[in-house]
Amino acid sequence: MAKKFGIALVVVILLLAAGIWQRHRILVPLATSGERILPSEKASLPVNGKPVGEDAYFYVVQLDERTFAIAEPYSWPRNVNYLIAGTRRALLLDAGVGFYDIRPIVEQLTDLPVTFIPSHLHYDHTGQGSYERIALVDLPHLRERATGDSFTPSWGEYLGVAEGLEPATWKIDEWVQPGSEMDLGDRQLTLIYTPGHTDNSISLLDKAHDMMFTGDFMSAGNISAYYPGASMGDYLQSARKIIRATAGNPDIALRGAHAGEDGQLPVKSRADIEILRDQLVRIENGELGSTGSYPRIYAIKEDVVMQAEPRWLQNWSTTYPDEEE
Repeated sequence: MAKKFGIALVVVILLLAAGIWQRHRILVPLATSGERILPSEKASLPVNGKPVGEDAYFYVVQLDERTFAIAEPYSWPRNVNYLIAGTRRALLLDAGVGFYDIRPIVEQLTDLPVTFIPSHLHYDHTGQGSYERIALVDLPHLRERATGDSFTPSWGEYLGVAEGLEPATWKIDEWVQPGSEMDLGDRQLTLIYTPGHTDNSISLLDKAHDMMFTGDFMSAGNISAYYPGASMGDYLQSARKIIRATAGNPDIALRGAHAGEDGQLPVKSRADIEILRDQLVRIENGELGSTGSYPRIYAIKEDVVMQAEPRWLQNWSTTYPDEEE
């Protein structure tokens, strides 16, 4: 009897361990339908936005002469994508959920050759389209999976299973080293590796125009750190990295990739990142309380919460340790 009980206990422990290890593959299908999510019929619209495209699905807000926010207020995540132009070429940072094709909108806004670069590889940022030219952050764990310049996001990087989507295989035309500058012609953008939400997340810093495009690092109200590849340690390291990178731009506008319920473009400040850094330290030290079960909810500031895994599952290691820390 004791032997049978011991074997049963070992089996239960192994099953629990496997469930924890594969928790995202279990929870994502359980929490989603596996079918395309239709656009909402009603939405809060961004101020100064111009409706464009099929069914007036997109709203374009011109931030300056050469910078456009292309919002999707009717999409479930209320995406905000950015077209950033120089004199020689333009970058499309993120391409939305792909329910409607963003490329005709981009073609209305610029005659320049356009390079698509994702802030990260989740399906609601990659647009499910094919692009004439694609750039991707040059990270060892991405490069080692590329076949030549062909790259396919993994299940956990893409998460398209939530809407029954399979990732495309891309031909990468430009591998961009973290910390390097992308020359658009009379406009320089610095690519900063800012993991935390995922282990492939980037931000683009435009010092000359006091703007930084931060993807899902910090958008409107929610910060999510419980998906595959998320890391609390990466979040803390990236917050410190952003603070260092923007030291000469105290009034910089940090533009995220998702609008809030009010539909307005997400803009955060350098001071908001300093608060995030300090609150992450408190979470790591067990000093900041949380609510909920999965994910756990931490109040970062009045208008921002962090969705994280339970404390015993939180990852405080870093994907690539920062030598400057």
